[in-house]
Amino acid sequence: IIAAARDLFYRNGIRAVGVEAIAEAAGTNKMTLYRHFESKDELVAEYLRGLAAEKHDIWSALESAHPGDPRAQLQAWLVEAARNVSDPASRGCALANAAVELPEKEHPARCVIEQCKQDSRANLAALCRRAGAEQPELLADQLFMLLEGALVCTQAIGHEGPARNFVDAGRAIIAAHVR
Repeated sequence: IIAAARDLFYRNGIRAVGVEAIAEAAGTNKMTLYRHFESKDELVAEYLRGLAAEKHDIWSALESAHPGDPRAQLQAWLVEAARNVSDPASRGCALANAAVELPEKEHPARCVIEQCKQDSRANLAALCRRAGAEQPELLADQLFMLLEGALVCTQAIGHEGPARNFVDAGRAIIAAHVR
């Protein structure tokens, strides 16, 4: 059910996908779906929790790939982020897309979105600090906004628009902070 919902939500948007379509794509029925999830909103929150866990795993993978070398980890983060920006199948960040669709603060998925974005930014700031950035919080904010903007540009303008310069811009920002 979650796999079907994930695909449909990402491709079509959360609000555009009904429970019936999710059940059909999952090869089940609405009654089974509701046995597992109290509501569509709870299914959305669980879908986003899965994405947040994947984002958390990326930080561990960067550290494992470059143990004890935070500068290499920071460069690897840039390359990893660029893969998402340049992916032709990308519709941007699923969490950011969900944030636009779910502005209601009381929606059960909203806290998942906000916490994941805050965690990503905090992880990036910690990495910038370990990499020796003169102003790690500022560097993290600049890289975070660059990535978010690149993902939106890709959706709005396409891969040949400003997002194609993501890595070069990221490297320039890092170079300005890490000497």
